[in-house]
Amino acid sequence: MISEKIFNNIFKNKKVFVTGHTGFQGSWLTLWLKSLGSEVIGYSLNLPSTPSLFKILNLENEITHIVGDVKDDLLLKKSMKKYKPDIVFHLAAQPLVRTSYQKPVETFQVNAMGTVNVLESIRNTPSVRAGVIITSDKCYENKESSIPYKENDPLGGHDPYSASKGVAEIITSSYNRSFFDLKNKKVNVGIATVRAGNVIGGGDWAKDRIIPDCMRSLYSKKSLKIRNPNSIRPWQHVLESISGMLLLGQKLLDKPQKYNQAWNFGPNNSVNLNVKDIVKRTIKEWGTTAKWEDMSKKSQNLVHEANHLKLDSSKASTLLGWQPVYSIDEVIKETTSWYWNYLQKKDMREFTKCQIERYVKTAKNNKISWSK
Repeated sequence: MISEKIFNNIFKNKKVFVTGHTGFQGSWLTLWLKSLGSEVIGYSLNLPSTPSLFKILNLENEITHIVGDVKDDLLLKKSMKKYKPDIVFHLAAQPLVRTSYQKPVETFQVNAMGTVNVLESIRNTPSVRAGVIITSDKCYENKESSIPYKENDPLGGHDPYSASKGVAEIITSSYNRSFFDLKNKKVNVGIATVRAGNVIGGGDWAKDRIIPDCMRSLYSKKSLKIRNPNSIRPWQHVLESISGMLLLGQKLLDKPQKYNQAWNFGPNNSVNLNVKDIVKRTIKEWGTTAKWEDMSKKSQNLVHEANHLKLDSSKASTLLGWQPVYSIDEVIKETTSWYWNYLQKKDMREFTKCQIERYVKTAKNNKISWSK
C-alpha cells in the first residue's frame, strides 16, 4: 500500500485537475495521485495511442474523466470552474519533435495557446491555489554543449516542438508577473514550470521514442532502426519526473511565494548516455541478442534533432530537497520489466502500483525528503 503521508500528506482529499491525464506521464501521475487520496479531475483528448496506458490501468471509472481539448478555452474554463480544484497539473501537449515538423501550427496551438488557456482558467477559478506547468528539457536554446543547462539559461528551440515549449515558459513567466504577482496580497496562487529530462518507463507507446520503438522491435523480433544513435539525453524513469511534479505541487501549496519559478528535474550526470547505450542496455536486460541498425547516414530526409542535451538539477536539489532515486541500471530494469509483464498478460494495474511502491521504498531507503 502506497503511503498517503508522503509529500507531507498534502494531496489527501485534495481536488486535483490534470490536463493530458490519458497520456504516458499523465496516466502515471493520475494513478499515483489516486494512491495519495486525491480526487482527480482529468481533462484530455481521446486516448493518444493503442495500446493505451490509461486504459490498461483502468483509470476512467475512478476519476472525473473529461474529454476536452486545451485549445477549447470555453470548455476548459467551464470544467475548472465546475469542479473547483485546489491544484492544477498541466501536461497536455503535442509531445513529439518529429510530429512538430509535420504539424507546426497544431504544435504551437496546443503547446503555446493551450498553456495560455490553462493559465486563464486558473486565473478565473478562485479555488486554485497552485499550478504546475510541464514544459520540457528541450525548451533551452541548445548550443550542443556538454555543459548542463540551468534554469536561467536562454530559452529557444530549433524545431517547432522545442520552440513551442520555450514559448510556454515565457507565457507562464508573463502570467506569473502580470496576474499571479504574490506581492499583491489578494493573490494566493503559486505557478511554477517543470523542465524534466527524457522520461522513460512502462506504458509508453508513442511513435518515434526510443523505448517504445525498442519494445516494438523486441516484441516482433525485428531489427531496430535508430535515427540518432550518438545523441546524448538526460534519461530518467517516469517516476522521477512525477515525484518532482508532486514535490513542487506540495511546496507551492505550502508557500506559493517561495517556489513560483522554473525547475529542472533531471538525472545524475552518470545517466547522461547516448541512445546507442540505452538500446544496448535495454536489449541486454531483455535477455536477447536483438539487432539494431544505425540509420543516421542512410536517409537524407532526417529532420534536425539536438545531439547533446543535459540538465543541471542542483536548484531542485538545494531548494526543494529533490534527488533522483534510481540509477540507470534500475531505470532500465523497471522499464523492461513493465513491458515484459505486459507481454505475459499480467495484472498491469497492480504491477504498476507495485512499481510506485518500490520507487517510494527506495526513496525512503535513500533518505529523500519527500518520502518521509
